[in-house]
Parts: sequence; C-alpha cells; structure tokens
Amino acid sequence: MSIAEVEQVLVVPTEKFHEIGQFQGFHDDVATYLDQLLTSEQMSFRPRDIMEKSPEFKQLIPYVIFEYKDDQGTKHVFQYIRGKGQGESRLHSKRSVGIGGHVSSEDAPSSDQDPFQQGMRRELEEEVTFNAPHEMVCAGLINDDESEVGRVHLGVVYLCKIERPEVMPNEEDILDAGFRPVSDLLGKLEEFETWSSICLKAIYG
Repeated sequence: MSIAEVEQVLVVPTEKFHEIGQFQGFHDDVATYLDQLLTSEQMSFRPRDIMEKSPEFKQLIPYVIFEYKDDQGTKHVFQYIRGKGQGESRLHSKRSVGIGGHVSSEDAPSSDQDPFQQGMRRELEEEVTFNAPHEMVCAGLINDDESEVGRVHLGVVYLCKIERPEVMPNEEDILDAGFRPVSDLLGKLEEFETWSSICLKAIYG
C-alpha cells in the first residue's frame, strides 16, 4: 500500500490532553477540553495504522447516541451489535449505543472546513438513516486508559435527541438494531463495549 492510500486520521497530542486534565471515564466539561484541543496547533492527520499503536496521540472519535423520549416520558436509546465488518476488530460482537468513527483528512479538503464536524456528519450518513426532527447536544468526553483500544482514542459524545424512534442502519454489520428503554440497557451493561457502558452509567445511571 502506498503512502497516499494509507488513511490519515485526526489526532491530538496525549500530552496536551494530560496538561488540560487527564481523567478516566466520562467528563461533562466539554468546552474546557475542546476549546484547547480542536485548534490548528493541536490537531494533525497521521497514518491510522501507526496511530493505533501510538499512545502519545489520541485519535478523536465522534460518538453519537440517539435518544427518544416517549409520551410517558420514558427515555429510549438506539443500540446495536457490531458485526465483523464494523471498523475496530477489537470491538466486534459487542453491543453499542454509539454511532461514529475516525475523522479522516478527506473530511476537510479545504482549510475553512471543520474536520471534526464534517467527519461526524459523514459517519452518521454512512451508518444510519434518520429524518425525524432532532437536536444535537455535545454531552461530554470519554477516556479509557485501562484498555488497549481506549489508550489511543478520545471520544466526543453527542446526544441526538430525536422526536420519533426512526433510525435505520445503512450497513449490514449493524446488527439487532433498535431503540430500547434505558432501564433495560442499564441492566445489561456487561454486553456493551466499554465506551457505551461508560456513557450509559454517566448519562442515565
């Protein structure tokens, strides 16, 4: 594979993240971190295959959770099982509530575009279809230095509060997908990937 064909993903220095304030799990003070990390000085695009083994950098990952509240006020969250064609092989067969993925250099072909927002929109369009009115809220950050995958990633969690539970997978590797009451998901945390478990406990626990 030539250098041109290697995927270049968005990263920030782990040292800068630690300087702002290292944490384990979920943190809801989004502005403090993103105002300092999502800058031209800190962001760069580097080869994904190298970054997956480079804890001196954090790959920034948009992680969108779809939330629906029914007429009785019960909150439901969209969840699914990751099939073998779903990105990160270390997460296959795990249940997840997050839609998202790596931000690529192709997401911002010009300097006046926000690569992170562009990448999040692309990931949503690739993975699911939804047309109901919705509100997108940045809810927090996820950091998990206790796992091999987590050490090289930093999740930016968005809640997509949607008026109708109408989210359809676009990929055949998004399995057993649909909205479930939050209470049901909290009772099955052991089935979920670490990031999903962290989010469910922090936001709904």
